[in-house]
Amino acid sequence: MTTKTTTYLKAGSVEKQWIVVDAQDVVVGRLATFIAMRLRGKHRPDYTPNVDCGDHVVVINADKVKFTGRKLEQKTYYWHTGHPGGIKERTAGKILDGRFPERVLEKAVERMLPKESPLARKQLTHLKLYNGADHPHEAQNPQLVDFASKNAKNVRSQ
Repeated sequence: MTTKTTTYLKAGSVEKQWIVVDAQDVVVGRLATFIAMRLRGKHRPDYTPNVDCGDHVVVINADKVKFTGRKLEQKTYYWHTGHPGGIKERTAGKILDGRFPERVLEKAVERMLPKESPLARKQLTHLKLYNGADHPHEAQNPQLVDFASKNAKNVRSQ
């Protein structure tokens, strides 16, 4: 009689890939779910929850992402300065027009990873965001993933 055993990955046996995603005119939430899944490694058949088995993800044109509906004016990001009455807020449109527009996508991915976890913080370091079409990771031979053409809903139609 044969028994079925579950195989678990070891941290040393994981082979990470590098992928490049072009974020121009792509909807933020759909792209963030795809990136979070690749960072965690859930696309792999040998996924192990307690091992960092995800890929390295390079996102180009991160400043050209789109929102659906009226989220540019209505979606609000809050933070606190640490002082009494120090709650601050900024809309998604102001962040995209500001100095660091890639933070919109970074926050979306960060909030889709497990909360308060050392493994999630390590997995988030494998996300590289760039505003232009150039990136310094050509030596890793990344594969280009055409995310926009996977589904018609991935691309904002305006």
